[in-house]
Amino acid sequence: MNSILSPIVLAASSRWQSNSQAGDPACAVTVGNFDGVHLGHAAIIKQLLAMAHRLDMPAAAFTFDPHPATIVRPQTAPIPLSTPHRRAELLLSLGVDAVIVQPATKALMGLEAKIFYAEILRGRLRARGIVEGPDFRFGANRTGDIALLAALCRADGVAIETVDPVLVDGEPVSSSRIRGLIASGNVSEAAALLTAPYRLSGRVIEGAKRGGPLGFPTANLAEIQTLLPAGGVYAARVTVAESRADTIVGVGGQKFWLAAVHIGPTLSFGGTVTTVEAHLIGYSGNLYGESLDIDFLQRLRETQKFGTIDELKSQLADDVASAARIAAVRSEP
Repeated sequence: MNSILSPIVLAASSRWQSNSQAGDPACAVTVGNFDGVHLGHAAIIKQLLAMAHRLDMPAAAFTFDPHPATIVRPQTAPIPLSTPHRRAELLLSLGVDAVIVQPATKALMGLEAKIFYAEILRGRLRARGIVEGPDFRFGANRTGDIALLAALCRADGVAIETVDPVLVDGEPVSSSRIRGLIASGNVSEAAALLTAPYRLSGRVIEGAKRGGPLGFPTANLAEIQTLLPAGGVYAARVTVAESRADTIVGVGGQKFWLAAVHIGPTLSFGGTVTTVEAHLIGYSGNLYGESLDIDFLQRLRETQKFGTIDELKSQLADDVASAARIAAVRSEP
């Protein structure tokens, strides 16, 4: 256990903090990657909250960083849909009292299922109730299944419940399904399966500065850690990091800016490198060095090469008008 780093409580409610300070951190818990935090995850959290209420104890979501697949099969590990902090934000919004992030290490991935249960779930988390999906796997080589977990819980007097997959259009909602939608640019369809629109976060860096002279300045994002949607132009909402959120707000005092976002190479200028450029509609200041969150609402078109600057400017004007209209409607209370 010495080589397994202790989990970090990334976000917690006042109830969790009060219980911890009172020396009683026992909880009802669900374990998973929760990548993207979709409708299936929300169903598990709903049942977890009901269990926690019956047991009169806090509810916790226990997750991993990085994704365990990056440790055991790095060549085929999926690109994440969410950062740990975004996952924590979304899970906390569903009502859990704490989001606990366990650093994923080779030592952790090598624990036998019964040892993971005894030392992590019961030892460190003091789990008194557990809620999972029917396909839950745990332990080295994923040898532990829900049947084994149920047997271990019964022997310990730990409550355990399973939640059936959520079906949309006859198919289970899953992170891999959502990943496929986003990779193909279907961000609006993906949003229907998520608990919030798909988000990219990054830091604004200096770009080629072509947008300004065209009348459509853009913020170029770097340090993006999650899956990029397919190349194209998107309607989106953009928020600025909390450090300046009170001074950089959208038109009408909104907490976000309506935006048109381009992903891909700048084909009209011979570009070959994929970039992420956000035009914040109505904003004209300097965002260099700021952290931005982009919530994708709908794909407008594919990337394309234009024959003249005037054709490009005309299309950009249409893109911005469409993005403003769509983002405004999707942002209504």
